[in-house]
Amino acid sequence: MPYARLPRRYHDRHIAHSTVDAYGRAHWLLTEHDPGGVPAHPYDAVVVTVGDGVPYETHLSAVLAGFPRLEALADDGFVLAAARSRTHEQQVQVFDPLGRCGVTFRVGDAIEHLLADESGALWVGYFDEGIYGDDELSRPGLRRWSLSGEPLWTYRRTRDAGEISDCYALNVHRRTVWACPYQRFPVLEIGRDGGMRVRQNSVQGAKGFVVHADRLVFFGGYGADHDRLVDCRLTEQTVEALTEGRLSRPDGGALGRRRVVSRGPRLYIQEEPGLEWTVLDIS
Repeated sequence: MPYARLPRRYHDRHIAHSTVDAYGRAHWLLTEHDPGGVPAHPYDAVVVTVGDGVPYETHLSAVLAGFPRLEALADDGFVLAAARSRTHEQQVQVFDPLGRCGVTFRVGDAIEHLLADESGALWVGYFDEGIYGDDELSRPGLRRWSLSGEPLWTYRRTRDAGEISDCYALNVHRRTVWACPYQRFPVLEIGRDGGMRVRQNSVQGAKGFVVHADRLVFFGGYGADHDRLVDCRLTEQTVEALTEGRLSRPDGGALGRRRVVSRGPRLYIQEEPGLEWTVLDIS
């Protein structure tokens, strides 16, 4: 169903990134021009937030991120991170509710996912170019960071899960985190105490998934399976696929190029050109 839409008065701006936060608020990072991969100079940006009430703006000053990833915090502040960076660059900026940057730090190259949990900690999933690159911070594939840049949790290879070569899908809900990484595509459940349960899974290539009670639904896959849904049941040790279907737009049309955000039982989907979020809620 439709979920949130960028007001028309902003449609002439460049959408540098967009996300839905832990509280269900949708955010768009807007700039005058595409900042590209390595901005020549710091630039200004505005975040437009659409929630339950009237949309509002937060103006950010001296943004440094190329290929920016945006995340919102409970106190109405924001985190911006450059998806690609070099080992000497402080690529994460934390902005207060007035749009002022107070903290910078580094979390590693090749950010695929940047999601905050309800405690304010940042979960970062990495793609293969960082994991197999020269940045030690990216190598584990999945990490949790404080807002001061302190590492709080790091994935460590296990016999059941293997190593992470690419964090394909990440779901952050309250203080529980779920991940489904390449190569073996296990489903990892990380509790608030940092303990991890591994479930074996045969569904490959999903880019998002949602969880509610003992139900898990995967979204996406390789090639023609880009709009695939696989409805599954969780057991103590496995994810059992039950039925398969296709996800369509609210108007019944086929999905185009899109980004997804997974939050507990809700899968948020934004198709190009990025003006609207829709939602699939399995709760």
